[in-house]
Amino acid sequence: MDIMNFEIIQWIWIIISAILIGFSKTGVNIVATLVIALLANILGGRDSTGIMLPMLIIGDIFAVYYYNRHAEWDKIKKLLPWVSVGLLLGAITGKLINDKQFKIFIAISIILCLLILIYMEIKKGKLKVPKNIWIFIIAGILTGFTTMIGNAAGPIFSIYLLAMGLDKNKFMGTMSWSFFIINIMKLPFQIFFWNNITPTTILVGICLIPVIAVGAILGSIFIKRINEKIFHKLILFMTAVAALRLLM
Repeated sequence: MDIMNFEIIQWIWIIISAILIGFSKTGVNIVATLVIALLANILGGRDSTGIMLPMLIIGDIFAVYYYNRHAEWDKIKKLLPWVSVGLLLGAITGKLINDKQFKIFIAISIILCLLILIYMEIKKGKLKVPKNIWIFIIAGILTGFTTMIGNAAGPIFSIYLLAMGLDKNKFMGTMSWSFFIINIMKLPFQIFFWNNITPTTILVGICLIPVIAVGAILGSIFIKRINEKIFHKLILFMTAVAALRLLM
């Protein structure tokens, strides 16, 4: 992946994605799912995850700073061993498949997450999830696998947190810290196993810190002012279109 020879349109989409990542970390989390599909369409499957992960970690830092006092650490600790299993499975799968298959895996992960989001939207507060060991095992492995392959584990992890009955601040705090830790755990796999994170991709992420910061500020402002219901539907539609394009 020769980043320095990207076309202008690719750089424009990377900058837009950086803003949206910052926005998703302090505002509406579903926006990150749209970014996954956009970057995979523009840059390719495996390469897009190499560009995206450093930006996600920077976004996580803003989110952790914003919600740092609200994490439920016992919920995080119960899930991490199973997330590790999912990460390992995802890393092995990602190494064995080609880029076309990688895109298909990303698209399937996104569509699965969209279906979960739609189901949650329909159920609202009536969603019942059993609180037993299997919820930790299934949620952990699926979170690890889908975040490793496509950074698309947000909705799956949300169901786990909803099952734990967390309020809004604890929900955001626990999610922020969890994905910061999980994304750090992914780094060795992508640096040494997939070889899609290099000093150059890290430098790109560092250069985009001001852009991600702008997105984070916008997210914290917009979450209080926008009609979240309409915004959710718009993002769901746009993400579905981008995911279907990946499959095609």
